[in-house]
Amino acid sequence: MSLFKARDWWSTILGEKEEFDQGCLCVADVDNSGSGQDKIIVGSYMGYLRIFNPHPVKPGDGVQPEDLLLEVQLREPILQVEVGKFVSGTEGLHLAVLHCRKLCVYAVSGTLGNVEHGNQYQIKLMYEHNLQRTACNMTYGPFGGVKGRDLICIQSMDGMLMLFEQESYAFGRFLPGFLLPGPLTYSSRTDSFITVSSCRQVESYKYQVLAFATDADERQETEQQKLSSGKRLAVDWVLNIGEQALDICVVSFNQAVSSVFVLGERNFFCLKDNGQIRFMKKLDYSPSCFIPYCSVKEGTINTLVGNHNKMLNVYQDVTLKWATQLPHVPVSVKVANLQDLKGVIVTLSDNGHLQCSYLGTDPSLFQAPRVDSREINYEEFDAEMKELQKIIKEATKTQDILPKSEKYRDLIVTAEVSPDLDAESQAIDSEVKAEAIPSVTVKITIQSRVTAQKPNLAVCVQAPLAVTCDQFVFDDLEPDSSETVVLSVFLKGNCSPSELEGNCMVSYNMPTGIPKVAQCNFRLPLRLICFPAQPSKAANHKLTIDTNKPPISFLTIFPDFVHPSEDDQANVLGFQFLTGSKTTLLASKTSQRYRIQSDQLEDLWLITKELTLRLEEHFKKQNCKDFACTFSGSIPLQEYFELIDRHFELRLSAEKFQELLSERAVQFRAIERRLLTRFKDKTPAPLQHLDTLLEGTFREVIALADAAEENQANMFQAFTKLKSATHLVIMLISLWQKLSTDQVAILEATFLPLAEDTQELGWEETVDAAISYLLRTCLSKSSKEQALTLSSQLCMPKDTSRLKKNITLFCDRLAKGGRLSLSTDLTTQQAAVMAGGCTTIPESDLEERMVIPGSTATFPSHGQIAKQKSQP
Repeated sequence: MSLFKARDWWSTILGEKEEFDQGCLCVADVDNSGSGQDKIIVGSYMGYLRIFNPHPVKPGDGVQPEDLLLEVQLREPILQVEVGKFVSGTEGLHLAVLHCRKLCVYAVSGTLGNVEHGNQYQIKLMYEHNLQRTACNMTYGPFGGVKGRDLICIQSMDGMLMLFEQESYAFGRFLPGFLLPGPLTYSSRTDSFITVSSCRQVESYKYQVLAFATDADERQETEQQKLSSGKRLAVDWVLNIGEQALDICVVSFNQAVSSVFVLGERNFFCLKDNGQIRFMKKLDYSPSCFIPYCSVKEGTINTLVGNHNKMLNVYQDVTLKWATQLPHVPVSVKVANLQDLKGVIVTLSDNGHLQCSYLGTDPSLFQAPRVDSREINYEEFDAEMKELQKIIKEATKTQDILPKSEKYRDLIVTAEVSPDLDAESQAIDSEVKAEAIPSVTVKITIQSRVTAQKPNLAVCVQAPLAVTCDQFVFDDLEPDSSETVVLSVFLKGNCSPSELEGNCMVSYNMPTGIPKVAQCNFRLPLRLICFPAQPSKAANHKLTIDTNKPPISFLTIFPDFVHPSEDDQANVLGFQFLTGSKTTLLASKTSQRYRIQSDQLEDLWLITKELTLRLEEHFKKQNCKDFACTFSGSIPLQEYFELIDRHFELRLSAEKFQELLSERAVQFRAIERRLLTRFKDKTPAPLQHLDTLLEGTFREVIALADAAEENQANMFQAFTKLKSATHLVIMLISLWQKLSTDQVAILEATFLPLAEDTQELGWEETVDAAISYLLRTCLSKSSKEQALTLSSQLCMPKDTSRLKKNITLFCDRLAKGGRLSLSTDLTTQQAAVMAGGCTTIPESDLEERMVIPGSTATFPSHGQIAKQKSQP
């Protein structure tokens, strides 16, 4: 990056939303004033032709009305503008304008004004040529060595060179092997045209060869007629540069040295007349335009190269002499003489930023005033230094790793869930086989206190739940503005979800470029996945939740499931899930207990969680702060282990399907190779039923893929059920041991480490590693266990016996008084485990009391532990 910027001498913006490219800029004394001062000619793709003669009062001035000599709108887009001797009978300069299907030559003249309006300029059409083919670019010069006039060569999009001898069309020739047009220029020293083909080769064609070659209009004749009608177009020399060229320029400042400059996409080439490389320069940027010009050193050539980093580099041959910054990316650059100022750099951007600039620096006329000398008071400086050091010390002492939350957030996102289900369901492509699949509306509001750039809203719910639209992109939000979106949530998969919570996240950028995120959570109603049903008396799984308050009527805490007329069912309630299962909730009339029962263990979770949440909300409204729920029954580990085994079996099946698919794919490719060899053989050989074997293998691959896909869907349902059961076990353990919020968070991180289950990292090995870590740290019974190291690699186990053993041991040590902690101090952990005077667990006693698979785990309560300790 350069420290110096191009000094703005004069600049302007051309039009509005106009486009410009490489050939749209030209500098020349187009009005033949004879003063030696160049004018700037600019054409645009919108058809506007402008001619400027800058006269700034001081450097950096913008365009003045008298600087614009002429502005006219032509009917067609302007591809290229050039100035030369294009009119016969005169050696004056004229303006050639290339359109897509037309070439026009104009005479630019000015008449002296008699009033204060200044001179009046106009253009006069001298002649025009209608083109039969769509033009791409053009070049001009004294083709064939003519004196005092310039001829024009136009390259079409399909590779035809059309040559015009001023007012008349001369001939047309097709370039051999043409695919795409490239830059084109003319070398007067060798009388040849130089271009770069789509083969990334620099090619040179002699004018004489073009003149005597076969006429392009005769290409439709037969081959014999073509051979007799003229010579074949042959290339003079070819050089492979290995990349596409952006521009070509021929430089001949004196008769001794003539060079061909080619600007590639990554390299800069200088060639001799015969195509040999004089030198080349590898560029570390993407160039956009260039122009060679005369150098002050004998035998060298200076080159201006613009790039897409808004830089303009000055090279003397291959040596970088100067680099300067531009306010835009130049697509064309020229060197002009303006207002007796030689060497003005004229640059044009693709959106019409035209600038005349010069290099170097302006001298600074500012002189710093003399500082009055005064004596330094060291005592004041020492006191100030001590005060600053005190502030720094306090700041470093209280500094946190994570930034503190802002008191007033710049952007707030809120989600409001409708209390009622949608009257007309918005469910789309649901897999649930139910008569009606309900949906609920969620209204999300984004309020911004500052300017939020490119806000993007993402709405996430846990599968098998789904939303009608999960991504929203907004325009930039102004300060104190808001946006609102409405969407619907419904049950898409054919199983009950493990969570009824959703998340809204808004990512946006501050005006300073800092990215920020705002988020909020929302809770979905239970009616979204189940509806009231007749209670069931018999069930396979039952849980009892104890409370310290009298039971509340279900009419109060479940008004959306109990009709007011059903007074006889105020203490019993049935829930029918959309997936087909049923759960029953009962409230005891004589004790402070609630029972939840169902045929599936995982179905108990959502009803139990909903019950505890609604009870807490009810007593919170009653200003009752000592309400608590407890669980004194046995943890249903046997049924939990069955779900673990079911999920693990599906993971093993997925591995087997993957291995079988790999084997069949290898077999399929081998048969394909054999068949391909038979088909390529010049002497046909019998297929020996290889085609039958190929078809059979193909059917096996398809069948295995379908089975693997079905197994994947089953594994997703099994993992969802496992997560629901895991949530239930975590809740029961926390109620049983009365764990704090931090301990429940550790428990959740241990048993629910993954949001999704994959073959590379599965639930079983991750949970086993987490439980093993807790058993060797905060739940360890001796220093020997603390010294054991854990495996650093997680891999899929052979079976689940170790996991089930660790879970049983984990619950047993919690029952013995162990407490969860993530402290790294082993002494603190051991003290926390034995805080209540709990003795260590003998290994023999543990093995005798460990629950064997197939039985229900039973753990003593706190009172039983105290009673055992008091016995001799």
